[in-house]
Amino acid sequence: MARPYRLQGENCLYHITSRGDDRKKIFISDHDFNKFLEYLLIAKDKYKFHLFAYCLMSNHYHLFIETLEPNLSKIMQYINTSYTVYYNTKRKKTGHLFHGRFKSIMVDGDSYFLELTRYIHLNPVRAKMVELPQDYKWSSFKGYIKPKSDKYIDYEKIDRYITIKPAAYRGFVLSPIADNKDIFDQVYAGFFLGKIPFIKDKIAQLKPQVETGDFAHKRRINAATSIDDIIREAEKIFKESKDKIIAKRNSQSDARKAVIHVARRLTELTNKQIGSYFGISDTAVTKADQRVMVLIKDDKGLKKHVEELFSVFRV
Repeated sequence: MARPYRLQGENCLYHITSRGDDRKKIFISDHDFNKFLEYLLIAKDKYKFHLFAYCLMSNHYHLFIETLEPNLSKIMQYINTSYTVYYNTKRKKTGHLFHGRFKSIMVDGDSYFLELTRYIHLNPVRAKMVELPQDYKWSSFKGYIKPKSDKYIDYEKIDRYITIKPAAYRGFVLSPIADNKDIFDQVYAGFFLGKIPFIKDKIAQLKPQVETGDFAHKRRINAATSIDDIIREAEKIFKESKDKIIAKRNSQSDARKAVIHVARRLTELTNKQIGSYFGISDTAVTKADQRVMVLIKDDKGLKKHVEELFSVFRV
């Protein structure tokens, strides 16, 4: 199996996870947690990156960092290798501690910083290890609600993304405990958590890596778009509301047909799933799509709008 490809750039934000081999515990004692954090501090000094948030669970960990150089692999190799040597030496073991390579997702800080830190800090709650995130010892949550109390995170860098006060942040994190959604359902092509403009920008920035690397997911970037994203942009381009675009009685709407046309090409939905969204059959989806292809041959205005809609999402 090919090794997962890494997109590594300067001033890039990443959510990183790494799990114990066969889901076994990687932290057993308090000393283990502290030792890992010690290696994290050494890595920060050695490789010059910013740490925004962390949560160390018994069999895995989460880090939210910003690299200043294209050296993500070096950072993580140092942290995981150093900790593995410590763990194995302490317990007279040999072999792998972590399951395969770490996982990394490039993050749009402007759009997802708050949500991602909330996701990270709620890990112990979701795992039913504690009732409240402030009750868990090995995360950065208490450092967020008690400013300057965590020596591992970079407060001055966090301030670029968070403008709310500690009490408000605490309320933000606690409010969705019962129904907090997995934001990673929104990850594009296995690499990006961000809006379309962010993805376009990063693809352009890292173009040599995308074009020359063993980038297994690059053909799926366009296919990761959601139908809601398409409708949101169609509202602007066609000057029609979402309700009107979706309405079954509005079957002859150019905007409606254009959304179906684009959705068939840029989402992973089947005709049946698209039809369900619009309240029509899968056959009707095909006919609407074919109708657009016929119309754009003669209707320059519609052709321009459809091309504009495609251009928003293609990276």
